Amino acid sequence: MELRWWWAGRPDPDRGPTGRRWVGDLLLWAAVSAPVAYAGATPPYPRYAVPLLVGSLALLALAVTLGRRLPLAALVAVVFGSLLDGNFVFAIPVFSFLAGRRSTGTGRPAAVFGAIAVGGSALNLGLLGTEPETWFLLASVLLFAGVFPWLLGRHRRQQRALAQAERRHAEAEERERRSAVDRIRLRERARIAQEMHDSLGHDLSLIALRAAGLEVAPDLAPAHRAAAGELRVSVAAATERLREIIGVLREDRPGSLRPAGETVAELVDGARDAGMTVALRAAGEIGALPPLAAHTVHRVVREALTNAARYAPGAAVAVTVERTGDEVVVGVVNATPPAGPLPAPASDGSGLLALRERVRLAGGTLDAGPRDGGFQVSARLPLTADADTRPLPAALPDGAAPGAGAVARRTDGGPDASGPGRASGEQSGEEARRLRDARRRVRRSLLMAFGAPAVLGLVLALVYYPLATAGAVLDRAGYERLRVGDPRDGLGLPRRQAAPPTADDAPGACEYYTDGNFPFAEPTWRLCFSDGRLVSKERIAQ
Repeated sequence: MELRWWWAGRPDPDRGPTGRRWVGDLLLWAAVSAPVAYAGATPPYPRYAVPLLVGSLALLALAVTLGRRLPLAALVAVVFGSLLDGNFVFAIPVFSFLAGRRSTGTGRPAAVFGAIAVGGSALNLGLLGTEPETWFLLASVLLFAGVFPWLLGRHRRQQRALAQAERRHAEAEERERRSAVDRIRLRERARIAQEMHDSLGHDLSLIALRAAGLEVAPDLAPAHRAAAGELRVSVAAATERLREIIGVLREDRPGSLRPAGETVAELVDGARDAGMTVALRAAGEIGALPPLAAHTVHRVVREALTNAARYAPGAAVAVTVERTGDEVVVGVVNATPPAGPLPAPASDGSGLLALRERVRLAGGTLDAGPRDGGFQVSARLPLTADADTRPLPAALPDGAAPGAGAVARRTDGGPDASGPGRASGEQSGEEARRLRDARRRVRRSLLMAFGAPAVLGLVLALVYYPLATAGAVLDRAGYERLRVGDPRDGLGLPRRQAAPPTADDAPGACEYYTDGNFPFAEPTWRLCFSDGRLVSKERIAQ
């Protein structure tokens, strides 16, 4: 299993329907078998021509079969076949490209190409006595028919991975965009629900206050007094249901709920019109408060008046707003209700929790609690400090149920960054990182695809040239000094001859030398001798 995995790399990314794979493999086998079949079917026919042809076609079929799951093994099979039939060289670039296309990583392919290069060099130079020129040509075949197509196949694979990463990144961005749209819609719905809760809750509290006034009126008939009491209880229950249904959606935000242009004085006047006994005392320049502080003061007074109307009907309320230096102090105190607390739904304190959080966000502090039989709410707000941007609490304190004061959990990413929006953002960031990595791999593979063959070709040329020309270079000046009739021993010729240009020009009476032409160092001069003397010299046409 380990050996199979080593050869395979990873499963073929191009695996499609079985029928299409079979058709593709058949066409591939036909294409790579064509040169081998043509050479085997045309004369001259060597010995064992038919078995050799059948074996070659079978080896190519095996390579095609292994190509999808074991691409490196298929490449090695084709290289081995080139030792038996030179026409296999046409199949090497094809299987090299497919190996790069179908396998990941560079370690295993580098090991395979290195083993082929070392083993082939040892076989040709050591055992078979191949000339350096022939070895260079074989090394060039390995480079340009093996390594270069593999690099192109690897680049093509990474291009496909880049396309998939771009598609995933686009999908993640689309999901994030949709999530952002959904968050905007949810925030707007929460804002509308908050406005409905606060404005309607305040108005319903005032209606309940009027009903309470009728209930305690001495000149009202008992039946009407009972009806007023039922009305007050119904309105209080409706207010509580409104808090439970809509209040849970609240998302407190500075500046989102204050009625346009309404001041604290107008708010107090509205409470008086509803029948409350409210006294307002203002000290200092409170008409020019900063927007955040002005809104918070308005919110504190409104929430305190609403609570007084609900839980202390008929009680006198004193509202104080005082500006001193760089801060403003607001206080709302209600006395004990004349008729005592009327029956009403129990409070869970969530309204005060929301108010305390609002004051904290404005940089101030809030105190609330019983005082002399009544209730007092006081807040101290700075006029120069920035709003507190610390995260909101994840949950209400023990004993507080979600309601009017339940606020959305926030982090630095926004009001709902801990929900789907944050997850979508993290996913989009991960896809963006993968996209950058894929683009970097594509650029690197493209550089390798074109740079590596050039570098390796230069290295081979630098290695080949000294081997091909060492001791076999006869320059033009030395050639011109040679005279017909001179004895060979006195000519000072190079110690090594170059290979004859053709097989018919076998070494014998004539010798061949090169002038060091680059890069192949082909034979340039032909010198013929008889009885140890030079009888002719000529330049070989290139």
